[in-house]
Amino acid sequence: MGERGPDGPSIGRFVRRFALGVVLIVLLVVGGTGFRVWQVARQDDRGPADMVVVLGAAQYAGKPSPLLEARLQHAKDLLDAGVAERIVTSGGRGNGDTYTEADVGAGWLIENGVPQNQVVAVGEGRDTLGTLRAVSAEAEGRGWNSAVIVSDPWHTLRARTMANDLGIDAEASPTHSGPVVQTRETQVWYIIRETGALLYYRLSKEPVENFADSGLS
Repeated sequence: MGERGPDGPSIGRFVRRFALGVVLIVLLVVGGTGFRVWQVARQDDRGPADMVVVLGAAQYAGKPSPLLEARLQHAKDLLDAGVAERIVTSGGRGNGDTYTEADVGAGWLIENGVPQNQVVAVGEGRDTLGTLRAVSAEAEGRGWNSAVIVSDPWHTLRARTMANDLGIDAEASPTHSGPVVQTRETQVWYIIRETGALLYYRLSKEPVENFADSGLS
């Protein structure tokens, strides 16, 4: 066997330690982000604010999906509690859809007793970031600066982060009913998904299309 160079063992030791350090940092970042997703999902900030913003979710031929209906009902409860004087519904039109998520949400609210002059529909955006960009532009034009974001618990941190990045003074009041909060397995799955989506957004400032479904894009 040939002799090792004088720097061989020390270089190898440095590479191993560096690799271990990188792995530990990644684990801390991912674990810390996952914990924040879980932690913020359990919080409930209720203004006061200029608007309650309902993030869009699927609609079926003009009727809200159970996911969207849970968000709309929660937003109505916040309005009734005096958190804000208006509700902004959001979300664009999917491929082949006749209705926007925003229009369907606005219609549901009005049918369920919310005065029409307290509902504003912003029917643009195919993902969370695009939707919030449209809401931010509408709010800026009307002089509204603060919002309580209504979405699902695990989506809350990413949506709030995006809204704040867009200049909205945002808090969040998540729903605690609906299909994404029914079982422990479902909750764990969505926490993992949102952790990845939030990390990607923080690195790229773009939405993650691969995470898109049920309004969680």
